[in-house]
Amino acid sequence: MKRKLAIPDNRPLADFLPTLTIKAKDFATELTSHNVTEKELKGSDRISKEHVDNNKAVRKILLERGVKPENLPRAEDVKKVKQRLDADEKRVGKKKGITKKSKLGRRDESNGELSMVRG
Repeated sequence: MKRKLAIPDNRPLADFLPTLTIKAKDFATELTSHNVTEKELKGSDRISKEHVDNNKAVRKILLERGVKPENLPRAEDVKKVKQRLDADEKRVGKKKGITKKSKLGRRDESNGELSMVRG
């Protein structure tokens, strides 16, 4: 899958997975967690089989709804998204005169001191 999506070997697959794929995997994992308790499953073999079965069932639902997970486009790299958000936050903070140290106040234009007035 990493090769198909052109994801570097040193990066986690999840950093590039589309939201639908992440939610599907999460749903299968939650089903497993629920069933381990509900069915009182013991042992790694039984739990692993349950997890595989749940992943297959979720995949079947996706396919029935016309979604082939391996054909979904790669999502934007979460590192790039974080960098963009950090840059936006920094830019907004500068516009408002908010420093990283304290987001409770703003700089007084006349003397450069931080006031504790929100805004």
